[in-house]
Amino acid sequence: MDIGVFIPIGNNGWLISTTSPQYMPTFALNKQIVQRAEHYGFDFALSMIKLRGFGGKSEFWDHNLESFALMAGLAAVTERIQLYASVAVLTIPPAIVARMASTIDSISGGRFGVNIVSGWQKAEYDQMGLWPGDEHFANRYDYSTEYVTILRELWETGVSNFKGRYFQMDDCRLSPRPQKEIKVVCAGQSPRGMEFCATWGNYNFVASRGINTPTAHASLNEMAAAAAAKAGRDVGNYVLMMVIADETDEAAIVKWKLYNEGTDYDALKWLTGQTHADPNVAQSGTAALMSANGGAVNFNLGTLIGSYASVARMLDECASLPATKGIMLVFDDFLAGMEQFGQRIQPLMHCRRANLAAVA
Repeated sequence: MDIGVFIPIGNNGWLISTTSPQYMPTFALNKQIVQRAEHYGFDFALSMIKLRGFGGKSEFWDHNLESFALMAGLAAVTERIQLYASVAVLTIPPAIVARMASTIDSISGGRFGVNIVSGWQKAEYDQMGLWPGDEHFANRYDYSTEYVTILRELWETGVSNFKGRYFQMDDCRLSPRPQKEIKVVCAGQSPRGMEFCATWGNYNFVASRGINTPTAHASLNEMAAAAAAKAGRDVGNYVLMMVIADETDEAAIVKWKLYNEGTDYDALKWLTGQTHADPNVAQSGTAALMSANGGAVNFNLGTLIGSYASVARMLDECASLPATKGIMLVFDDFLAGMEQFGQRIQPLMHCRRANLAAVA
């Protein structure tokens, strides 16, 4: 069972609250987190790309670093952990991303992959004059398919002559090519998104739901596995979970109640407005999942709240579902959370024994 960390490239992590830990994104912070992740045997770290936040008193995600530049820096100060950067496909041509990825592959010694973001928040792109029109909501996976086709051609052969609806390559070259396969990940939650990831991805991030319901994503796991089987490919499901832990269940719940008291409703209102802008949104899609529980301060992630032993048990339950190949974690307080996980939670997890033995 792989374990990864979804690093805080945006301010305040994933809690939309004024009473949760407040911090700005910096290279120094993310360097500490990823180096501790590597120390504790984590398998991967991923950074998102977010180009406009949700405002409110918490200024939620109003402050963000750039994903590829951040991961290039982290590649230079780590040795083993797999690193993933995210690309918003409307912002950078695929041939440039292919070269950026090949460069970080060189820096990291073959430990780099790319997360494909097809674009669901219109305001991110409108502000730069890059929104192609609302038809993109319906066409975004067709656009992304052409995008990844070009990436694969350049990485695998060093040349692309792809001709499509959105992109036309004319003897486009890439050299040097990556020394290892550049893994592609995505977060398809809708049937169309899962079809895209089953065809082009190596891993699909599945969003869990609820509080202390570690198997609530079972139906999404099954949908993703069925899509991969139909495509005739082996695509692993990585489940996204938030961990809020303490010495006792009661102490962890106290934290959670405090965070809820500071819920930033103005930021949530912005989020809901953006997710409802897509007339084609599926109930299981990323945008819909993000706003499903309007008052949730945790961005509607599956959240495990409890003692170290309780969280370890629930993570083992999560890992027990068929087709689950990994769990990507976020924490209320990332630096403290990394230490809690590494020292107090992970040693109790049955699903991590083989991984830890291999690292040791």
